[in-house]
Amino acid sequence: VQLQASGGGLVQAGGSLRLSCAASGRTFSGYVMGWFRQVPGKERDFVAYITWSRAITYYADSVKGRFTISRDYAKNTGYLQMNSLKPEDTAVYYCAAIVGGVGTRRSEYNYWGQGTLVTVSS
Repeated sequence: VQLQASGGGLVQAGGSLRLSCAASGRTFSGYVMGWFRQVPGKERDFVAYITWSRAITYYADSVKGRFTISRDYAKNTGYLQMNSLKPEDTAVYYCAAIVGGVGTRRSEYNYWGQGTLVTVSS
């Protein structure tokens, strides 16, 4: 499985961005797609995940109510809609995938995209 993240950029506080993660290489049914983010010098933190077949979602408390994870089953593409962005949301965002389970820890994910930078100015 290959994952390609895109959609990062510079936005003012209070603004919105939508990240995309295109999956290729095999059918994505049965996978879980997650989003993580990392600030230089810090750990890579869980943001949200979605189960591909039933679209069950789960969010970190820090983004609950502001971010929405979704997926287009036919396009094998996942999305992270980020609203009401704050400067502390500034990070490199990574999409990742698990086969056959769900998780919130970096070590649980089998596949990773290359990351896309989100910068939120105050």
